[in-house]
Amino acid sequence: MTQLPGLLDTEAIRKDFPVLDRLIHDGKKLVYLDNAATSQKPRQVLDALSEYYERYNANVHRGVHVLAEEATALYEGARDKVAAFINAPSRDEVIFTKNASESLNLVANMLGWADEPYRVDHETEIVITEMEHHSNIVPWQLLAQRTGAKLKWFGLTDDGRLDLSNIDEIITEKTKIVSFVLVSNILGTINPVEAIVRRAQEVGALVCIDASQAAPHMPLDVQALQADFVAFTGHKMCGPTGIGVLWGRQELLEDLPPFLGGGEMIETVSMHSSTYAPAPHKFEAGTPPIAQAVGLGAAIDYLNSIGMDRILAHEHALTEYAVKRLAEVPDLRIIGPTTAEDRGAAISFTLGDIHPHDVGQVLDEQGIAVRVGHHCARPVCLRYGIPATTRASFYLYSTPAEIDALVDGLEHVRNFFG
Repeated sequence: MTQLPGLLDTEAIRKDFPVLDRLIHDGKKLVYLDNAATSQKPRQVLDALSEYYERYNANVHRGVHVLAEEATALYEGARDKVAAFINAPSRDEVIFTKNASESLNLVANMLGWADEPYRVDHETEIVITEMEHHSNIVPWQLLAQRTGAKLKWFGLTDDGRLDLSNIDEIITEKTKIVSFVLVSNILGTINPVEAIVRRAQEVGALVCIDASQAAPHMPLDVQALQADFVAFTGHKMCGPTGIGVLWGRQELLEDLPPFLGGGEMIETVSMHSSTYAPAPHKFEAGTPPIAQAVGLGAAIDYLNSIGMDRILAHEHALTEYAVKRLAEVPDLRIIGPTTAEDRGAAISFTLGDIHPHDVGQVLDEQGIAVRVGHHCARPVCLRYGIPATTRASFYLYSTPAEIDALVDGLEHVRNFFG
């Protein structure tokens, strides 16, 4: 068995994840390497969800009966856990959404409806990057179309990093918002937050960071990032689907208008007008994802019990090993940084002229689960002149043996297609 320094006790950890014991396709052991799309869930999270529905299921807030009070305590307790997990100055800066896409759409729409000095209009600019997930492209395109604002973006270098050589021309005095990904879901690149934030602050622009591929894998400190908004999602960090987070600076949340209207986000309502509840409830209209928030809280407890620093070290060792092993595969081209430094644990690649969908299908027949396609980052594929990629992505339960299985599987793919 391959031994690498810095690895977690994956044998013990994997016992917490029932699905990893599955045998598929006539008894083949599941090799799950699709963690950038969604992570698997430990028993601790599954049990928390089951217990909530079995013992505490009720709508939150307002209710005075015992189940409503208990459900509210669990829901708001999850908010406390998220705030501590990301080192938020206040729990009231944590807004629950259904996913990171909704979080980013929420920011875009708040700024489209805001008064000065935050309002995005035809005289202002929005800055994103060419490596964004579609969730951090389309909302800004929609906002630009609706307001007449100019959309600008940073391009990519040949080795899969942001080209910041013209940062002063991209981020200007007209820029109102700079929104970018912390860790690319397709390239694995960890972006230079400090340089981008510094320039944005020089011109008075707000900063929004998509941390969907960062929150599950490394310590996330929103105060250290010095951003104005940070978005991430629960299902990539051992939590359930249907729960996301938007963190925003409290003074901004107090000043910006709500996007969704309905129950719970109001203070008073008449037939003529309404006033709104303070943040975070101002941005959480209707019945929230209560059970999902409880599950996210359990996932945070689980990750904290292992330690985010240790998870980061484990994934770095795996990624370093994977880059080395993949380099041994003939005709394989990594799309993105080709070293383990300054990159996350998602590696996209092409294999000669074999279409990624064919690669993924043959791997699946061997029990190896990877992701194929443009990974909701089509501009990246266009930039590098490829139709799609195959992506292998690792997490705290991934092992060197699974990377070896991937490499063996790719050799089988090459043989299969001649």
